[in-house]
Amino acid sequence: MECKNCTSQLHPDAHFCPNCGAKVIRNRLTIKNLWEDFREQFLNYDNKLLKTYIGLFTKPADVIGSYINGTRKKYVNVLSYYAIALTLTGFQLFIVRKFFPEAMNLDFVMVDNGPKPVITDADWAFDYHGFFSLLNLPIYALVAKWSFIKLKKFNYTEHLVIMTYAAAQFSITNFFILTVSTMLGGNYFLIGNIANLLSMIYVAYIYKKIYPLTLSQIILRTLLFLTIVFVGVILAGVAQLAYLYFSGDLQQMIEDAKNAQKATSYIFTSLINWT
Repeated sequence: MECKNCTSQLHPDAHFCPNCGAKVIRNRLTIKNLWEDFREQFLNYDNKLLKTYIGLFTKPADVIGSYINGTRKKYVNVLSYYAIALTLTGFQLFIVRKFFPEAMNLDFVMVDNGPKPVITDADWAFDYHGFFSLLNLPIYALVAKWSFIKLKKFNYTEHLVIMTYAAAQFSITNFFILTVSTMLGGNYFLIGNIANLLSMIYVAYIYKKIYPLTLSQIILRTLLFLTIVFVGVILAGVAQLAYLYFSGDLQQMIEDAKNAQKATSYIFTSLINWT
């Protein structure tokens, strides 16, 4: 008898291949054994996916530290975990946009008896959500390295691993929270931005555990991180305004925004769309 995965010779009573570790399948595929395989892979407490998800809340230093230090079999590796998160996020956006489009309105930012805010078309941002999420990770990792520059424990690539695990954990958790809340009538953007605030607390919690730091130390590092991000956003905004000015689009925007209230609504809703 040969292993169907690596063609190594198997003992007739073997349940797993001694060469590649694959499970020996003797039965024909049925609904019953398909369900058993799914349950074994994803629903057992001992499976790596569930262990990784729980571990990133209860002992993130162990999960992330294991990968950084070379232990790659105990938990789901960072790239696979992030791929799962992106898949769930894409599925979530499909459900919300297809079946609950009313959850994606921005009425909660409208001023009573005031003009309607100018809302830009955000479909392109949703279509390329995975790309933009992936693009943000190297930036956040760089900011994290700058924020902890005096604590030379992790290099840039290791900070990238930390941020990727944190982003994946947040996205997977957000999948359940946002999907259920929008089904129950909640606003996608409002709940999502509240969740973003919680994600910052979660990232601070991870860094507190992996260094480790005292509460006051992690608060100071978090404030430094947010300050660097804020300065970066301001510089990006200035660059964008300069581009709009020299391209002539800025004047058109000023003419469209006929009063300060409408201009404020435009800026606020644009930031929400970007987030």
